[in-house]
Amino acid sequence: MLEQLFASLRRAGILKSQRGVRGGYSFARPADEVTLLDVVECVDGAIVGALDRAPSPVDEIWQEMCETLSQRLSAITIAQVVEREIQASGTMMFHI
Repeated sequence: MLEQLFASLRRAGILKSQRGVRGGYSFARPADEVTLLDVVECVDGAIVGALDRAPSPVDEIWQEMCETLSQRLSAITIAQVVEREIQASGTMMFHI
């Protein structure tokens, strides 16, 4: 299951894989260029979808909620998630 998830993220250009002793997965782009929206839409598909019929009032509300969620997820990068996790854990990070 996890391998399928990583394969999807690799095909989408979010991850890259390396075989061998030092093999594994890493981000194909810098973490500050990969948004949560990139990851969510790769795994679950588009959040905001077009309707093939006239939208009802409930559809319009749902569409607005999806657009808001999309905007928020596109504003948060993987690097920001990591930084928040570091801050929440109280772990100090030293850069040399």
